[in-house]
Amino acid sequence: MASQLLRRAIGSRSTQFFSGSANPCPTLLSSSSPVARFFSSTSTPITATLFPGDGIGPEIAESVKQIFREAEVPIEWEEHYVGEQIDPRTQSFLTWESLESVRRNKVGLKGPMATPIGKGHRSLNLTLRKELNLYANVRPCYSLPGYKTRYDDVDLITIRENTEGEYSGLEHQVVRGVVESLKIITRQASLRVAEYAFHYAKAHGRERVSAIHKANIMQKTDGLFLKVHQLSIVAREVAEKYPDIKYEEVVIDNCCMMLVKNPALFDVLVMPNLYGDIISDLCAGLIGGLGLTPSCNIGEGGIALAEAVHGSAPDIAGKNLANPTALLLSAVTMLRHLELHDKADRIQDAILNTIAEGKYRTADLGGKSTTTDFTKAICDHL
Repeated sequence: MASQLLRRAIGSRSTQFFSGSANPCPTLLSSSSPVARFFSSTSTPITATLFPGDGIGPEIAESVKQIFREAEVPIEWEEHYVGEQIDPRTQSFLTWESLESVRRNKVGLKGPMATPIGKGHRSLNLTLRKELNLYANVRPCYSLPGYKTRYDDVDLITIRENTEGEYSGLEHQVVRGVVESLKIITRQASLRVAEYAFHYAKAHGRERVSAIHKANIMQKTDGLFLKVHQLSIVAREVAEKYPDIKYEEVVIDNCCMMLVKNPALFDVLVMPNLYGDIISDLCAGLIGGLGLTPSCNIGEGGIALAEAVHGSAPDIAGKNLANPTALLLSAVTMLRHLELHDKADRIQDAILNTIAEGKYRTADLGGKSTTTDFTKAICDHL
């Protein structure tokens, strides 16, 4: 039962994360496609880019590698680390070679990365999204059987436009003491994430798509975002594709209240960048926190970069206390994207059984286990 609930949220044998293409409407990998046949073959190891990240990142990345070895997952990691100096080609501590690795391999896994606040450095996560055109961030949010929280029936998906909005990085000082930040909303980016949301809902058996906005105040920017979604649902060809999917629009402040009161009211939520950042973290709080929440970024050209969305936790780095669950579940989404479903099922079941059993849990889950003990318990459940 536990694995069945989780699979509905992050995919099944017939449904994987979408791969973007040059067309703003993404397509689903099928077993008949050349890409899927290549990825699903276990005869040759698949090369995937790995960013261990900062703080606890290397520790939890090592947990993933250990569990993958135990499960005999045919993955060869191509590891890249954050540089010590800014690369002028990327204007951040991420090197151009690391970005080329993701472009070449088409798939990757990323641990937490820390960007110094207010130091004038380009955000590492923003660099990845911009340079790799990772236009959609997909976060399944579901109650884990065996781990008690305030809610027992959370099962929703947040889909966040990942490339523009308030995170466009366009800020300047108008006069001394006055700064201006530009919010960019384009029809192309809005249409792309809208199409993705409806495709995702259809492929995963979801019934409703909710567009989250603040168009009552930001009438031009959020208004355009809504208009695109309205066009997508009204257009004849799109209506024919999604006759059974309900569409609604919810103001973001009302959405936050409704989520806290009754998260079961929502199914798939799609929203601009900043709102997605806030709402997705709120949803993570409903089921136990970011340490239990998987995430995957979808980009054009077939790129999929799974990631742990929690912080780097420098206060516990190197102390063998970190919880690797979020990165592990994100790695499971990566395996499903590669159509390695048997491996994904084994690892997913082992994670769920370990948490549900309750004997080995890290401190953030109410236990006293070390990262090493928790990882070994998952390996034992394999």
